[in-house]
Amino acid sequence: MTARTVDRARLGSTGVEVTRLGIGTAPIGNMFTTVSDEDAEAMLRAAWELGVRYFDTAPLYGHGVSEIRLGAVLRTLPRAEMVVSTKVGRLLTPRTDRAGPTIFRDTPPLEPEFDFSADAVERSLDESLERLGLDRVDVALVHDPDDHLDEAIRSALPRLEKLRADGRVRAIGAGMNQSPALDRIVRECDVDCVLLAGRYTLLEQPALDDLLPRCETRGVSIIAGGVFNSGLLADPSPGATYDYDTAPDALIARARRLASACDRAGTSLASAALRFPLGHPAVACVVTGARSAAEVRQNAAWFDEPNDAAAWESLKSAGLLEARVPIPGDEE
Repeated sequence: MTARTVDRARLGSTGVEVTRLGIGTAPIGNMFTTVSDEDAEAMLRAAWELGVRYFDTAPLYGHGVSEIRLGAVLRTLPRAEMVVSTKVGRLLTPRTDRAGPTIFRDTPPLEPEFDFSADAVERSLDESLERLGLDRVDVALVHDPDDHLDEAIRSALPRLEKLRADGRVRAIGAGMNQSPALDRIVRECDVDCVLLAGRYTLLEQPALDDLLPRCETRGVSIIAGGVFNSGLLADPSPGATYDYDTAPDALIARARRLASACDRAGTSLASAALRFPLGHPAVACVVTGARSAAEVRQNAAWFDEPNDAAAWESLKSAGLLEARVPIPGDEE
């Protein structure tokens, strides 16, 4: 392992420092497929052994299962060494019938319901701490307020600001799968970081037109999630997934062109996908999910794989990246 995995970056102007590679825990909330408690624990312990110290979760992931599994492991490890983020904006409500389809398997009889009110923010955070078995989380993010943006800005984020001022959390922000709404949040709210999933990747960079320059100007850090675009950039084979659904043929073809260009440059598509977001100075870290110890070790190996300047320039010369796109190395 090189030093890359254990390198750290600060979130905004806070004292919170995350490892450049973080772990997202939606997969151990049984996303798409059931994961055993043993495999979830093995994955988290392997990540720790590799030097990863940033872990992201949410009540939505497995309807509480991810937080419970994460907490069971982190409670046995040095709290001062880790950074934990969770999310607010959904409360888990008991019910015996399934309200609708979900990508999470074998969930408890709880349904997530949107609630971005100030009181719900505190309740959500308290319930997350109970599931995690921790006395605090370091980062609290408003989760997916796409259809509730005004309320999130008016109620949820001001309450998070108060919780930060009271010392209950150390950094605040929002997490979404789109950049325009996050850009508005950065413009109108006093946030430290945002988690952007899938919209600044080797495949597509729409956030380069709004959110990223805004964050750079305002000193807000970006946590880059969904860097494989739901799997397409890890394995662009027929049936690959993109944004949690089957990838269109045109995107599979583009991903394959990226893979060929990476191969010619002596690196792998997966490695380039993991490292690419860090080329922008506003990006503090990338977060990837894993279901097993083997998967997290593979992610760390990809992350630590050398990517020299020639590899990135070859993608630009092939027309697969715009000339204006910053590349890893530019930020150093």
